[in-house]
Parts: sequence; C-alpha cells; structure tokens
Amino acid sequence: MKITKPLLALIIAVVAVVIVLALIIVTYNGLVNSEQQVESQWAQVENEYQRKIDLIPNLVNITSEYTQFEAATLANITALRMEWLSALTSEERLNTSIALDGEINTIVLAYFAAENYPTLSSIPLVANLMDEIAGTENRIAVERMYYNEDVQDYNSKIKRVPGVLFAGMFGFEEKRYYDPIPGGA
Repeated sequence: MKITKPLLALIIAVVAVVIVLALIIVTYNGLVNSEQQVESQWAQVENEYQRKIDLIPNLVNITSEYTQFEAATLANITALRMEWLSALTSEERLNTSIALDGEINTIVLAYFAAENYPTLSSIPLVANLMDEIAGTENRIAVERMYYNEDVQDYNSKIKRVPGVLFAGMFGFEEKRYYDPIPGGA
C-alpha cells in the first residue's frame, strides 16, 4: 500500500493529537497529584493543631485545680500566722507553729514529692502537659514546613511549562503559603 500525501498528513495529525492529549493528561494528573499533596499536608497541619487544642483544656483544668489548692494552702498559712501573732500563751504558739509547719511542708512536698499527695499530683501533670504542648508546637512547625514545601512544588508546577498552559484551563490556582504573620517580612 502506498502512503499518499493526504494519508501521511492524517497520520501526522493523529500522532500530533495523541501527543498533545498525552501531554494534557500527564500534566493534568501531575497537577491533581500535587494539589492533593498540598491538601493532604494541610490536613496534617490541622491534625497537629487539633492535638494542641485538645491538650489545652487539660492544662487549664489541672492548673486551675493546682491554683485552688495553692490558694487554700496560702489562706491557711495566712490564718495560722495571724493566729500565732495573736496567741497569748506559749502552748497556743507551739500548736499554731506545728500547724503552720504542716501547711508549709505541704507546699514543699508538693514541689518535691507530688506523687505522695494525690491532690497535689497536678504539678508533674502540668509539666508533662507543657512538654506535650511544646512537642506539639515542634510537630506543627515541621508540618507547616512540609506544607510550604508542597505549596512551593505545586505553585512551581502551575507556573512552569507545560503546567502554565493547562492550569488555568482546568481551574488550578496558586496556593497560599502558611505565613504565621500575614503580610510580615
């Protein structure tokens, strides 16, 4: 069979269309994958923020409980001090001193041996929660960094050839970087 000029032109046109369609498909799929990676990474950032948000009520509750304990203890110490100052006999002062020593020891032991006093166990719990929150902050920072890297990759794909030729046509728009201080330098 002899290839005629019209048949050759048709074959070239079909090959060109197939190449253009393949380029469009590959570019579109690459942009979809990149956009999904950005969205997935943002979900991970939100996941870490949620972890932090979930820790805060625990910190507030424990801190509040400890503050109530501390306030009651300090009120007792103040009352015992006034009782000691107004005591008329040595025995009254001795009894008040013993009670005062007990209250002061409660505070000291709370700082050094909180596990012996269940009501004072909030001290290490607060420290542990603060460590958890600090660790979560570090994880958030890492996830935001990954997010910004994925945004950079995606934005580069929609601005480079061939992505720039098809991004607008298929509705792919530039993504915003995470900026902790919007408009900041």
